[in-house]
Amino acid sequence: MTENYQLTTLPNGLRIVSENVPHVASAAVGFWVQAGSRDETYEEQGLSHFLEHMVFKGTTKRPSPKQIADEVDAIGGYMNAFTDREHTCYYMRTLAGDVTTAIDILSDMLTDPLFPVEETHRERGVVLEEIKQRDDDPEDLVHDIFAETLFPKHALGVPVIGRANVIATAEPEHLRKLMAERYQGNRITIALSGNVNHDLVVEQIIAAMGHLGRGTARTPLALPTVCTGRNYVSEDTEQVHFCLGQRGPSHHTDDRYAAMLLDCIIGGSMGSRLFQEIREKRGLAYSIGSYVQPYDEIGVTGAYGGTSMESFELCLDVIQTEFAKLRTSGVEAGELSRAKTQFRSALIMGQESMSSRMTRLGKALLTYDEITPLDEVVSRIDRVTLADVQTAAENYLPKSLDDCAVVALGPFGDSE
Repeated sequence: MTENYQLTTLPNGLRIVSENVPHVASAAVGFWVQAGSRDETYEEQGLSHFLEHMVFKGTTKRPSPKQIADEVDAIGGYMNAFTDREHTCYYMRTLAGDVTTAIDILSDMLTDPLFPVEETHRERGVVLEEIKQRDDDPEDLVHDIFAETLFPKHALGVPVIGRANVIATAEPEHLRKLMAERYQGNRITIALSGNVNHDLVVEQIIAAMGHLGRGTARTPLALPTVCTGRNYVSEDTEQVHFCLGQRGPSHHTDDRYAAMLLDCIIGGSMGSRLFQEIREKRGLAYSIGSYVQPYDEIGVTGAYGGTSMESFELCLDVIQTEFAKLRTSGVEAGELSRAKTQFRSALIMGQESMSSRMTRLGKALLTYDEITPLDEVVSRIDRVTLADVQTAAENYLPKSLDDCAVVALGPFGDSE
C-alpha cells in the first residue's frame, strides 16, 4: 500500500502532515486539536463541545455564520466538526483547487472567532436541545450512562456533551479562556489528503497560524477506578437498551491489535458470535454488537444491544456464555483468519476515501506522535496468534456479569 506523506513541524509545535494523492480531484482537510471532554474541570463539562459549535459563529473577517456557510457553499465544499473525549476536529472536503480556501476558512475560525454574546446565548439553546435529544434517544443515552457507571467521577466517564447547567450559563469569556489554554501550537495537527501541494500548504499555514504560542502539554489523567455492578434505569421505552463491559486496552498497550481482532470475532460483523447467536439463531434482537474503545491511559471493552423486556435477561446470559467460551476455549483458526481479512480489507478500502486517509494521519500524530505505515499495521495484525487472542480474552472479557458494569434503559418500573 503506497503512502506518500510529508510532515512539517512549526517552531510553535504545530504539525502539518499532508499526503499527496495525485490521481484524485478532491482533498480532505482536518484541523485536529488535542482538546476534548477529558481535559475539562467539573465547572467546564461540555464547554469543549460548545466551543466547537461557537467557532462557526463568525470571525473578524467573516462576521456572521451565514457568511462562513456561503463561502463553503460557493466552492461546493462540505464542512463540519466533532468533539470526543480526547480531541476536537474541524474538517472540510473540497475540490483540490479549493484547498487554499478551505485552509483560509478553517484557520480563520480557529484563530479569530468573535464569540458574539447574542450568538453565544442563542447557541446555548441549540446545545441544550441537543442534550434533550440525547436524553430522548435511549440507544445513545445508554452509552453515556455506561461510561459514567464504569468510570464514576472520572473525566473518561463524563458525557462529551456535558451538563445542561454549564451550557446554560456559558459566556464568551469562558470560551476564550478555554481556547487560549488549549488551542495552541503544540496541541494542533493539520492533516490533508488528496491532490495537494505540501510546500504551498505549509506556507499558507505559517502565515495564518505561525503566531500561535506553543502552549503547555496535556496533563495525563490518573487511572480511573473501574466499577462493576448493575445500573438499571426505568424509561418508558418499547425495548431495553443495554451496554455491558469492563476495562479494555489503551492506545499504548501491546495487545491492542489482539483485542481488536477479538472484538471483531465477538460482535464486530454479521458473522460474529453475538450476531449469529442472538440475532440469527434466536431472533432476540435487531441490534447487537461489541466494541473496543482505547484511550491514552485505559480503554473500554463492551457489548451492546436492544431487545424486549422479556428477552433481556436471556440476552445477558447468552453474552456471558459466549464470553466464557472465548475465555476458556479461545477462538478457532478460521475465525481469526476471517477477522484479519476484515481488518485488512477495511484498511485498504479506507485508502479510497480522502477523508479516511486524512483522519488516519491526524489521529495517528495526536495519539502516537508518529504515523505507522499501513504495511506495518497489516504486518502487526498478521502476527497476532491464537494465543494472543486467548490472552486478550482472559484480560478483557469479564468472568461473569458480576465482574463488569451492566447498564440498561427500559420499562423496569420503580422496583428496579
